[in-house]
Amino acid sequence: MSETSVKQRTIGKAVSLTGVGLHTGKEVTITFKPAPENHGYSFTRIDLEGQPLVEADANYVVNTQRGTNLEKLGVKIQTSEHVLAALVGMEVDNCMMELDASEPPIMDGSSKYFVEAIEKAGIVDQEAEREEYVVKEVISFTDEETGSEITIIPSEDYQVTTMVDFGTKVLGTQNASLKKLSDFKTEISDSRTFSFLHEIEMLLDNGLIKGGDLNNAIVYVDKELSSETMEKLRTAFGKDEISVKPNGILDNLTLHHPNEAARHKLLDVIGDLALVGTRIKGKVIANKPGHYVNTQFAKKLSKIIKIESRNKVPKFDLSKTPVKDINQIMDMLPHRPPFLLVDKILEMSSSHVVGLKNVTMNEPFFVGHFPGAPVMPGVLIVEAMAQSGGILALSTVPDPENYLTYFMKIDNVKFKQQVNPGDTLIFKLDLITPIRRGIVHMTGKAYANDKLVTEAELMAQIVKTKNE
Repeated sequence: MSETSVKQRTIGKAVSLTGVGLHTGKEVTITFKPAPENHGYSFTRIDLEGQPLVEADANYVVNTQRGTNLEKLGVKIQTSEHVLAALVGMEVDNCMMELDASEPPIMDGSSKYFVEAIEKAGIVDQEAEREEYVVKEVISFTDEETGSEITIIPSEDYQVTTMVDFGTKVLGTQNASLKKLSDFKTEISDSRTFSFLHEIEMLLDNGLIKGGDLNNAIVYVDKELSSETMEKLRTAFGKDEISVKPNGILDNLTLHHPNEAARHKLLDVIGDLALVGTRIKGKVIANKPGHYVNTQFAKKLSKIIKIESRNKVPKFDLSKTPVKDINQIMDMLPHRPPFLLVDKILEMSSSHVVGLKNVTMNEPFFVGHFPGAPVMPGVLIVEAMAQSGGILALSTVPDPENYLTYFMKIDNVKFKQQVNPGDTLIFKLDLITPIRRGIVHMTGKAYANDKLVTEAELMAQIVKTKNE
């Protein structure tokens, strides 16, 4: 991860856009909303029961025909890439998007309107530092079938170059490059999606692209326009006349850039690689990119980043004055020895907490837990993690001594290393979602000896006691 310290950013207020979904033809409203630190990008389907949330994560990609489509527990988000490209291009780290249908509005087929909405909402700095994956070696993915290839190499900035070759007379080889993200708005965001006439015909015949009118796609005419095709297009697009311009595109649009197709492919690459979930410091070179190769590469990169970050232990200054010492912890937590499993709180913000426990041979559990080879029980490591999280939860109420914290759920627990007498355990817990109605949902990691020893997702509830 990156050495330079840059703050995470979200948007200043909610902002909405309404339009039609390209493939469904249904009117849809997307609302961009501020999100907490470390949230990343997510989509919420407000039209479905329970308003399910789908994170913008490469592992949820299920289908890449005509767009990057995500699915989590049966909940679908279609054509996510143009919205995500706008967020990355505007350097927004955390944003929640609410949708009342399965796909965002296509608008004009570019990211321009989403960029304008984000600007209108304003961009604000947050407290937490932005994590950035620094590319240190060449990583690539090739789709043998199509010859498409994406490579990332070390670079001082996030840069993207796309090279496209459609092998047609009307649209041959084109290249586009983005040297720095700050140029995204002016150089890339208005590049619209495009299609070839033969694809449009096929989609029309199959009752797809219902939201397609000729204002949101550049149509390259790669075959003779028969009168039958003309008629189909006139009906589909509600136009009296349709003709082909000298540059081989239908006469509905004027190109924003001579290489608009390559620039749009670059926009797609940025949107699809947003699914990695981490900022990237490296140069992406995409040869004949498409949603399939982009998202396969995103999956590969996110796996590499996860493995590296798993092995990377954050550094904490154990000698500085703690945020809370043992007496302050006992003022807040109802636990007492031998079941008080946190000695110090080293750091705390509104969304994270870092606790410490010195493990000694005097712990009562070593008497019975493998006395000949003392190992701290894994469940007690999770309990100690939860107690640290309890401090974060209880710090949100004015009278913590009148509350108790109860476990609701523990997920994805992994025990990776043993913890033995003499070890110093450090717990880092981060909120997954903001605390609501006393419910705390956290991801927790425990470290000892510069290694990750345990990780888990914890959900707990703080409840007011009756005997105040």
